[in-house]
Amino acid sequence: MNSPLLALWFLLFAPFLYAWRRIKQVRRQQRQNRTKLLDELGVTLADAHRKRVVGFFHPYCNAGGGGERVLWTAIEHMQRTERDVVCAVYSGDTDATKASIIEKVKARFDISLAPDSLAFVFLNSRHLVEDSTWPRFTLLGQSLGSMYMAWEAMGKLIPDLFIDTMGYAFTFHVVRWIGRVPIGAYVHYPTISTDMLARVRARQRWHTNADTISASRVLSLGKVLYYRIFMYHYSRSLRLASFVMVNSSWTKNHVDAILRHSDPLLDALHTLPPWSLLNWISPANADSPRDARIVYPPCDTREVAQFPLQGRERVILSLAQFRPEKDHAAQLHAFSILLDAHPEFKSSGASPIRLVLVGSSRNAEDAARVDSLRALATALDIADQVEFVLNAPFATVLHWLSRASVGLSTMVDEHFGINVVEFMAAGVIPVTHASGGPLNDIVVPFNGEPTGYHATTPESFAEALYSAFTLAPEQELAMRERARTWAVQRFSEEEFEKGWDASGWRTWLEAGS
Repeated sequence: MNSPLLALWFLLFAPFLYAWRRIKQVRRQQRQNRTKLLDELGVTLADAHRKRVVGFFHPYCNAGGGGERVLWTAIEHMQRTERDVVCAVYSGDTDATKASIIEKVKARFDISLAPDSLAFVFLNSRHLVEDSTWPRFTLLGQSLGSMYMAWEAMGKLIPDLFIDTMGYAFTFHVVRWIGRVPIGAYVHYPTISTDMLARVRARQRWHTNADTISASRVLSLGKVLYYRIFMYHYSRSLRLASFVMVNSSWTKNHVDAILRHSDPLLDALHTLPPWSLLNWISPANADSPRDARIVYPPCDTREVAQFPLQGRERVILSLAQFRPEKDHAAQLHAFSILLDAHPEFKSSGASPIRLVLVGSSRNAEDAARVDSLRALATALDIADQVEFVLNAPFATVLHWLSRASVGLSTMVDEHFGINVVEFMAAGVIPVTHASGGPLNDIVVPFNGEPTGYHATTPESFAEALYSAFTLAPEQELAMRERARTWAVQRFSEEEFEKGWDASGWRTWLEAGS
């Protein structure tokens, strides 16, 4: 073989040979890794053979948002009902300890976790899925970064069942190749959707479609191609799961479409080398689900449902992480429009109203976003009636839910909206964006009567807020009662646990053992 051909062969196949040798080494180490984990939990050698390990991939498990409530409720349920199951959480929160995470879960969600059947596998590569790491081609970069995180995770522990609860479907290829265990998914929000593709095609400005892209026909065409390729591979990744749960009908419609997605041109290309190698590395899953199961997120409605419905303060409450898609800026603009149109609601007026924004700030990017929101409130001359409450413990969240009159949520295509359910159960009248879960699943008529308001623009949000604050006392009380009754009946922790068990995770756990 001449030198150029030998060099080409080396470039093409040496990485695969190295990876294969590394995978064999990782698999050989697993018995030792598993024994060490069980020993740290105090499991005796006599009991170790009965234990089954369920791995939860949730790099931001300490964030304190709605997705984390799903994670911890599922784990608490499994701890309570399955004595021989050990839950291992793959976390990137290397600045935290097991004890501090358990303590925060109790403070934020009032969920008590048993430390003797809960382990943490801390990963050092979480920066690879941070937005700031990938200022360009963010979806691709984060997906590749998640695959590296999965590689690190499998090197430290291969579970009997792997469940992704954050939306990193590209990890499934790595888990399938290295771990050879069943995979499950709880999808809060698809990584890419037909809506995102449609916005790029329409050259619509969005937080996922910058001005420089939407203003250029050439760049928009390039991004459409990029999204088309990404959608194809995202679909292939998601189909590697043996079961898929989703949090709302909006998410189900999108995920079902993704599970059935096909692209004849890309299908043909993947039969040719070098793309055909992908089919060998990560073959299709014969048990791939064709439909996702709706399992509404758990909402702790028991305590908040005891709050009195009358005597509420003139407070608009926002309850959401300070992420860009939550669109807190729209809330400030709507509040400013409301005050300009109705001076009686200003601090100097007869019936002043306050806007309180409660939410977690996860990192430096979120902190900078809060600073920009404070600056916007000052520029709009509403700062004296706006309050920011950051990283509040559960008791503080309950405090505001018991006092507020109206709850505000402005995210477009909110996949579900646990905060909206909490508003309703607490007797807080919801004003939400007319899309996603709040439109289709949550703020819906109960017994033919409304349970809240929908809006789409800052102007219409201002109008809805005005309507909520000017209801006649008997109408206001009736709406609060309807909203609470519906939320408590439909979105309880008990309903979530039933749906979680109906996913069939126990069957797949036994299959992977």
